[in-house]
Amino acid sequence: MTALITGAARGIGKAIAVRLAKDGFDIAVNDLNEAAFEGSDVIELCESFGVRAERFYANVADSRECEALVKAVAEIFDGIDVLVNNAGITRDGLMARMSDEQYDSVIAVNQKSVFNMMKYAGNLMSRAKKGSIINVSSVAGIYGNPGQMNYAASKAAIIGMTKTAAKELGRRGVTVNAIAPGFIATPMTDKLSEEQKAAMLSQIAMRRYGTPEEVAGAVSFLASADASYITGQIVEISGGLSM
Repeated sequence: MTALITGAARGIGKAIAVRLAKDGFDIAVNDLNEAAFEGSDVIELCESFGVRAERFYANVADSRECEALVKAVAEIFDGIDVLVNNAGITRDGLMARMSDEQYDSVIAVNQKSVFNMMKYAGNLMSRAKKGSIINVSSVAGIYGNPGQMNYAASKAAIIGMTKTAAKELGRRGVTVNAIAPGFIATPMTDKLSEEQKAAMLSQIAMRRYGTPEEVAGAVSFLASADASYITGQIVEISGGLSM
């Protein structure tokens, strides 16, 4: 079995790749270019579980590069069983001051990439009559977040795209689900002030950040045979942010 994870050189994507390797999947790790993998040990960590792991460079906002990526992975690994659409960026700013470039770039990387990858990998899975697609949305796409109009729009779109793809691909034996992480401990959260951290944590029922490994655990379940009759669902991983 093979899993392809986009934007997986580090962070949540890396944690997902390592967890799926632990589950026994061969791993195709995608990121933008060689520089994105600088200092990353994702391949070595995946291989430590005795599976095959390869890196693939592609700008997933570009349809042609996505088509080539899916073709290359399928040829090398003899198919794709799981696709995790994790690639994403932020270009934050208040709506009144947000530039077209800030908005368009986030939509292209976060939203269009999901369409591109689901289109080509979904076609492959449809022919095989099996497969699992897991899209990484965000609580920002459910509740909104000040200063992230572009990011929230891209992540909200992923929810609608997930439900649509689930209806289109279900008859072919392909499941499509999404996860919506909340505040997850990453290098980005480390840069926040104590005041900002306290404000965030006050909104979370569990009063702590989640970890990339906890996000990866949810992906692991959705990619497993135990989730074979679950499709079109959005799994919030937020420690009770919505409560």
